[in-house]
Amino acid sequence: MRGQDMKRILFVCVENAGRSQMAEAFAKHYGSNKVQAVSAGTMPSNEINSIVIQVMLEKGIDISLNKPKQITTQMVQEADTIIVMGCSAEGFCPAPLLGKVTDWNIEDPKGKPTEKVREIRDEIERRVRTLVEEGAAFKTS
Repeated sequence: MRGQDMKRILFVCVENAGRSQMAEAFAKHYGSNKVQAVSAGTMPSNEINSIVIQVMLEKGIDISLNKPKQITTQMVQEADTIIVMGCSAEGFCPAPLLGKVTDWNIEDPKGKPTEKVREIRDEIERRVRTLVEEGAAFKTS
């Protein structure tokens, strides 16, 4: 299988409709030869947030065909690093249940105006670029 030696990053949020989808897309964009990225949610939405799709297209990344996914035990077990996008105020948060977890505590774009979603996107992009460039995702215990 291609990429056996690549490190795997799992991005998790509740609905897997915004933050974690953006993070996965940026990780694939900036770390295509360094990391394997996947995202999932604890209570996945039916579709990706349309404003998130729009602001990602502004960066030249099309996530319009992505679908929210349910987090699985296999995803957790296969991940070298798990990034929780920040979900303490949204009900159930998976962070305490997972090992290898870093919580980025990023605001949920759901229901926010486009300009705020752009700010959230840009923050996620900065963090993912740092993660990939500095190899922060490759630290294992």
